[in-house]
This record gives sequence, C-alpha cells and structure tokens, in this order.
Amino acid sequence: MFLRAVDVLPLPSLRTQRLIAAAVILTQGGISVTGAIVRVTASGLGCPTWPQCFPGSFVPEPHAEVPGIHQAVEFGNRMITFAVVITAILAVLAVTRARRRREVLIYAWLMPASTVLQAVIGGITVLTGLLWWTVAIHLLASMAMVWLATLLYVKIGQPDDGVLTELVPKPLRQLTFLTGLALSVVLVTGTMVTGAGPHAGDKSVTAPVPRLGLDIVTLVYRHSSLVTAYLALLVGLGFGLLAVRAPRPVTIRLAVLVVVVCLQGMVGAVQFFTGVPAVLVAVHVAGAAVCTAATAALWASMRQRAEPEPIES
Repeated sequence: MFLRAVDVLPLPSLRTQRLIAAAVILTQGGISVTGAIVRVTASGLGCPTWPQCFPGSFVPEPHAEVPGIHQAVEFGNRMITFAVVITAILAVLAVTRARRRREVLIYAWLMPASTVLQAVIGGITVLTGLLWWTVAIHLLASMAMVWLATLLYVKIGQPDDGVLTELVPKPLRQLTFLTGLALSVVLVTGTMVTGAGPHAGDKSVTAPVPRLGLDIVTLVYRHSSLVTAYLALLVGLGFGLLAVRAPRPVTIRLAVLVVVVCLQGMVGAVQFFTGVPAVLVAVHVAGAAVCTAATAALWASMRQRAEPEPIES
C-alpha cells in the first residue's frame, strides 16, 4: 500500500535525492546547534513539560515564573524538529519512489526512526529537569544521526548496480575505523565537560540543575588530550594514504577533516581561556557536527560502488 501511494509522486532525479539528503544532514546538525543555544541562554525549561509546552497547552503562554524569551527559544527549538521530520520523510519518499537499492532504503528509514527516538530523549531531558547525562545522550544521539545522514548522502550518489571495490588497503581502512572510535570518545568527554561546565540550561535558584561533580579543568585536559590523539591518528592516516597513492577524493576528504579538527581545537582553546562564552558553545557544537560529518565522509570514501566494466565481445 505504501509503494502504491508513493508511485503517484514524480520520479525524483539523482540530483533531487542528493539535495534532500544534504538537507537531512543540515537539519540533523542544525538542531544540535539550536539545542546548544537553548542551553547557553538558560532556556532549557522554557517549556517545562513535554510533549506540551505547558500543561494543557502545546504553545507558550504567559507565565510569571518563565520569562517569555526562554519560552520563545525553547519552543523555537521544538519547532525546528518539524524541519528534521520533513526532510527525513522526504528522504524516504524520494529513495522509495526511485526504487533505490535496499542499503539506501535502510539508511533513509533510519532518519525518521532516529528522529522519533531523539524526540523521546528530548522529552526525558525536560521531564528529568535537564540532568547532565540526559543532555549528553541527547547531543550524542544527534551526532550519530549526522553520521548516518552523511552515509545516506554518499550512498545515494552511488549506482545501485555498481560493483563495490576497495580503494585503500585494509590496514588503512581499519585505521580510519579507529579514527571514528576516537571521535566518539572525544564527543563523550566533550559532553562531560559540558556537564560540569557553567551552562546548565536553566538558572533556577529554587531548583538548580544537578551538574557532573568532577573537576572541570581535569576534564578539559583529558578532552583536549583525546582531541590531540584523534588528530595524530588522522595525520598518521594521511601519511599512509600518501604512501599507497590513495585516490585524490580520499586524500581531499582527509585534508578537509584535518583542517576542521584543527579549527575545532582552536575554538575549544579560546573557550577555555575566555570563560566559555555562550556564542562559542554554539560554534563548538556546530564544529562537532562538521567533524562528525567529515569523518563519516572519509570512512565512506574508502570504498567505491562504480558501474561495472562493459564486457568486450
């Protein structure tokens, strides 16, 4: 029945499919940035209930204990969820109508499924009063969705009847996988720094948000050390790719990733030495999303699905 309904839609071109997939990446990464804005403006409880904003109302309403600006910021972040949902649904419809291969369909369906999961995590975050570890899970889930959305974009661009070939030797692919693991550890420790930091998401005096009770300076040093290790792995990978004369698209993606990670490290250093200004928190979260997407793109570039060579008669 679903396929019959989809068949009435226009047949999407490859360009349309990729544009939709790119929009999925932007919305998945964008909502993590707006979530950071909610946190640094102390608007996390601007809508103190979920899925409603206030008991009996899905939209903000005048309330003596909740400033209007906090309501607007939190409610605006919730509204961006609709953009995430719409792009996710469009991705499913586009690849289904185009009769893409099973692999592409699976990645497309992961988008709306993971969006529902994110909404549930967001609700738990609000209902538990912004506990630091729920906020951390919320961000990490967003980064996982950015990773999957990037793979969706890459796989949409590959021919369905193509032959899968390895572009670099197996040890370098394993090293690339290790960089992905290193990135995940960097993200986890980054959320711990946030959990112990000054931006709790709410500034209530009567009900302060519980924070991670660890020394933030120690956490920052651990986090920065892991970023350095992550960068060192990327540099080592770069030497390996040069040694085997890897295809240009692979080396370009690695070069872009190294630049992005260096810029992200600079932002983190400035944050630390300037007292964690709110605007840099949002920039840092955006950088985390870009690093995640770039690492996923590098991982995907290690293999290529190309049209099979014509058989000579």
